[in-house]
Amino acid sequence: MGLVDLMHHKSMERQPDCRRRRAQDTNGLVASQAKINVLPCQQDDDSQGGERDIQMPNLPEDIWRHIHSLMPMRDAAQAACVSHAFLRSWRCHPNLTFSGTALGMNKKTCVNDEIARDFRSKVDQILKKHSGIGVKKLKLTIDMIQYYTAKDSCYVNSWLLIAVTPGIEELTLQLSMGEYNFPCSLLSNGSGESIRYLHLCGCSFRPTAELPWLKSLTKVRLHAVRFTGDELGCLLCNSSALERLVLMHCDEMVCLKIPCMLRRLRYLQVFGCEDLRVIDNKAPNISSFLYSGERIQLSLGDTLKMEYIHLLFRRALHYARVELPSSMPNLKIANINSRSEMANTPVPRSKFLHLKKLIISLNTITFSYDYFSLVSLLGACPSLETLVLDVSKEKMEHVSIFTDPSDLRKGQQHHKMKRVKILGFTSAKSLVELTCHFLESITSLEYLTLESYQSRSRCCAC
Repeated sequence: MGLVDLMHHKSMERQPDCRRRRAQDTNGLVASQAKINVLPCQQDDDSQGGERDIQMPNLPEDIWRHIHSLMPMRDAAQAACVSHAFLRSWRCHPNLTFSGTALGMNKKTCVNDEIARDFRSKVDQILKKHSGIGVKKLKLTIDMIQYYTAKDSCYVNSWLLIAVTPGIEELTLQLSMGEYNFPCSLLSNGSGESIRYLHLCGCSFRPTAELPWLKSLTKVRLHAVRFTGDELGCLLCNSSALERLVLMHCDEMVCLKIPCMLRRLRYLQVFGCEDLRVIDNKAPNISSFLYSGERIQLSLGDTLKMEYIHLLFRRALHYARVELPSSMPNLKIANINSRSEMANTPVPRSKFLHLKKLIISLNTITFSYDYFSLVSLLGACPSLETLVLDVSKEKMEHVSIFTDPSDLRKGQQHHKMKRVKILGFTSAKSLVELTCHFLESITSLEYLTLESYQSRSRCCAC
């Protein structure tokens, strides 16, 4: 039972039977009207809906406003249709979410033009009735195929002008068209001082050196957004409180430079930026780094705080083995996904002293990989407790243990390994050798799981 329902129920318990029946009749009317998908923006502000307004417990308006703010936007809109108290708070509702789903639009019953007109009309009416005061979160999701065309940029601009005001904390704009240019001037009217989270998708983003100081900005997520490295630098240099930066499929950027002033930056993710050639990090306190793309020049700077790393590119395992141990002595979790690899893992130069979990995914496309060579890598991880080896995407043929059952190689002992999982297990001799090594040389082993995707069988030894 919700808070509003609970308070209403308590007030009914104190009513005489006749008044209770009248209240129950009113609840029935409310329930039937709530099923109608009507937004308060479609109601006349001066309507005197006597039947429409329900009796609410006598609470201060700020409490009702807080209760209303906790409802999903569609529920809040329906509540405003049956209560003048909620109708007043609706005009400064803090959380606005606009998408086909949130507005209850059935795309199967309308053609694209009708959907686009309906979507524009509903968002337009709602925002024009909103005071623009008190907005904390705005999420606008528009699918170009269903709701949007390039000529409608003026609609998006007008919506943002209404909702993006001083005090806003979260702004999400998701488009599937590349023609829209996000108006950075929105952040210069005081909104930049309060915004904490900025998520843009499917547009151009061209910040300049005149961008105001974004002192509250802690999270930035840019997906399929067009900008240059210098333009992104204008944003970063004005966001000293930034803690999390995610860049995905931003293809116009060639060089990513992270300035040293971002001392609070802990999380950096860069995925699928095709034109990117250099990552030059000067931020000193990054603890999580995730990169997927082509092999590029990685200059990660001071990485003493690095605890988690996820790499996905060609010969990533070789890179991790040769480059990372000395520069990341405090690494605790490593997820290495290699699209192609050398014939074996190189001999260790130094050790991952604190690494506890290692995930290796191999997608070798050039020649067979010697799985047993991983023993040298495991020997450089004296604190390792969990190993996950995924070779299910490995397409090359290996010498089978049934073809060559000669003596199996043996490796050094490990004393802390507890859990080992091999995905895509086959009869490849080097993989069988590695598995036997785990069983014979790891005295602390608690679980060994082998999964073969080809036969969909699973063997687990404890």
